[in-house]
Amino acid sequence: MTRKNTNKKMEKAVEIQEKQHVRGDKLDINNLVASLCNPVAGTITDVKKWAAEQALPSRQAVAEIIETLRSVIFPGYFGFSDLQEENLQFHIGYQLDQIRRILRGQIKRGLCFSAESGCESMAKRDKKAAEITDIFLCGLPEIKRLLMLDVMASYDGDPAAENSDEVIFCYPGILAITNYRLAHALSILGVPIIPRMITEVAHSATGIDIHPGAVIGESFFIDHGTGIVIGETCIIGKHVRIYQGVTLGAKSFHLDGSGNPVRGIPRHPIVEDDVTIYSGATILGRVTIGKGSVIGGNVWLVESVPPGSRLTQTQSREEDS
Repeated sequence: MTRKNTNKKMEKAVEIQEKQHVRGDKLDINNLVASLCNPVAGTITDVKKWAAEQALPSRQAVAEIIETLRSVIFPGYFGFSDLQEENLQFHIGYQLDQIRRILRGQIKRGLCFSAESGCESMAKRDKKAAEITDIFLCGLPEIKRLLMLDVMASYDGDPAAENSDEVIFCYPGILAITNYRLAHALSILGVPIIPRMITEVAHSATGIDIHPGAVIGESFFIDHGTGIVIGETCIIGKHVRIYQGVTLGAKSFHLDGSGNPVRGIPRHPIVEDDVTIYSGATILGRVTIGKGSVIGGNVWLVESVPPGSRLTQTQSREEDS
């Protein structure tokens, strides 16, 4: 189709829309509003969910929660910087009190919007949101322990890092891993929507896309990071190092009787301990990368490899042929 023909079709479509929403020479705002409020044919979106009692979590509030949590986990590095030993506990206590109140409300919104909790009363949702919030906050010391191990893995693995402070302040991998570990904890507790919102904040900022459902062990090091994709059902062991442009994705999707993808089944790689995956490598499907293996740059891999493997792009092409 030529550009000229395409432009004519677009002009025709615009003309039809204008006729629907213009009376005389004035815009019929009521008709236009009614059209925008109607559900779109063939989609599963239900505009009735936008009722006040089923409002979605706020993107701004969730982003603020994450930044406040970052200041709690790395006090002095983020948020209020003029901290002293005598006011540290007060600072963290105050921030936790703020987080508890706001996060409880956002989790309640997530539960209200979730179809799975549609039959619950508002009182039950409120109680459930409060319980989840407190359990999550009690897990923060363990999340902090994991993140400090991630920081040290980044510092030990990158000779360009002057010190661990630089890693915390500047490394996009640590930002993405921090968001992931917080989101994963909420995901385990059954919180809908919000975990994905949290990881997408980091995705937008860093180009690193980690699904909150992935399971990632301690001392995880992302170097550079841009373009990394880690799928929902990935399992990654301890002391794993991944470089920019790596994809740990699904090879294909199982379909149900209606031809729709079956959700939640394991379809992403398992990466065992002490594995290094260099830039541009693509690993697809429920394959296992054995302990201590090294996957070279730009390798395309859809089969499992045993522990201690050293796979280069040339070897990968020879095996495919």
